[in-house]
Amino acid sequence: MVELAVKLKQLRVRSGKSLQDVADAVGASKAHIWDLERGASKNPSLALLKSLADYYKTGIAELVGENPSADEEEQKLVALYRNLGELDPDDLETIALLAERLKASRPKT
Repeated sequence: MVELAVKLKQLRVRSGKSLQDVADAVGASKAHIWDLERGASKNPSLALLKSLADYYKTGIAELVGENPSADEEEQKLVALYRNLGELDPDDLETIALLAERLKASRPKT
C-alpha cells in the first residue's frame, strides 16, 4: 500500500505542478501540501482529500492507497491497519506481542 505522502508527491511530479499550483487549486497553503507530501501531516480533512482527488482526477480510495475492489478480508486488514495509527506506542507494542503469541500458538503446517 502506497502511503498518502508518497502518492501525493508522485501525482504532483507527474503532473508537472508546483506545490503552489496544487495549494492554490485545492484551497490549502503551500506549507500544508508540503507537510502532506513529507508525511509530517498525517490526518488531512475529508474535504481536502476530496479536493486533492478531484484535482488529480483520481478517487479518494486510490489517493489513500485503498483498493475498493479488494476482497473483504483485505479491506478489513486495511481498516485495522488504519486504526492502529491512532494508538499510542505502548498499545501498539501490546498488539504486536499479542500477534506474535497468536502466530506461535497455531499448529505448524
